[in-house]
Amino acid sequence: MIPVKILGTGLYAPGEPIDNTTLKALANIDFDAEKMENKIGIYQRHIAKFRNIDETTADFATKAALNAIENAGIDANDIGLLIIATDTPEFITPATAILVQGRIQQGETWTMSFDVAASCASFTMAFDAASRILNSNPLIKYALISGVYNMPAFIRPGDKFSYPIFADGAAAFVLQKDETTASQYIGNQMLTDGTQWDYIGIYAGGAKKQVTPEVLENNTYGLLSLQPLPGDRNVRLWPIIVDKILANYNTTTDEIDHYIFTQINKSVIHKVMEAINQPIEKAHFVMDKYGYTGSACIPMAFHEGVLSGKIKRGDKVLFVASGAGLSVGSNLFIY
Repeated sequence: MIPVKILGTGLYAPGEPIDNTTLKALANIDFDAEKMENKIGIYQRHIAKFRNIDETTADFATKAALNAIENAGIDANDIGLLIIATDTPEFITPATAILVQGRIQQGETWTMSFDVAASCASFTMAFDAASRILNSNPLIKYALISGVYNMPAFIRPGDKFSYPIFADGAAAFVLQKDETTASQYIGNQMLTDGTQWDYIGIYAGGAKKQVTPEVLENNTYGLLSLQPLPGDRNVRLWPIIVDKILANYNTTTDEIDHYIFTQINKSVIHKVMEAINQPIEKAHFVMDKYGYTGSACIPMAFHEGVLSGKIKRGDKVLFVASGAGLSVGSNLFIY
């Protein structure tokens, strides 16, 4: 186990929430709002551009980071490691983490800053990397990790599948190495299947496919679903991940106080909790308030759990996140 403590958390979502009826008007689309609410669990979301807010990924991440720094009660200049977890970066290069560092530390500092891009599993990767770097490098006093999502910026006009689901938001953790408390980062379990790269993604704008007039004319830019995702993918995968990580660290399902899964579908989380024979009260849901925020949804759910008092110091928590590509990550820790 690694003696790393979550010292503070922060959250940011832009503008007033947009309910399903309002979204239909703002996006000029129609969709099954009843299914979106009762099965998927999404009642509202935050989308900056539909509230005429001139903010994007780096803005969201910076505001969540500043909230976490304030919550932790530290000086931003004492942060020696800054990781942004996202697959919707501000630019292809430079890294979004570099922009955020400049905004919160206002210049040249002895800080390691980089992005982690593993689709919607990015935050679990960043949490693991930050914990291990913080533990092994005595020169780093605090680490900051932020999961951030700005997928609505990549949704094409009229996309009635994507707009009701994807939303803007960010959440951040401040981490500290602390051998005096019960807080511990226990470990992780990751899974990858790169043969699924062409299911859903943003395929234009990188080295392989530039954004050209032809790409724009053919409507092949932005978020694309090239083939249907397997309907049972997360229902099958998440119990396997849970079993694997708990076996790795000699832990039982009953010992976990809180299960936080990717906030993509309420009914899927219910099925997974049934599959692992755990009460639904141990699961967390924030898609009703924030929609699906990809790389940000895991830390957003954790932040809300802490804020509400549901998650308390000493509780054992398991994160499981999956994203396109396919990438799945998990973290086991004591808060």
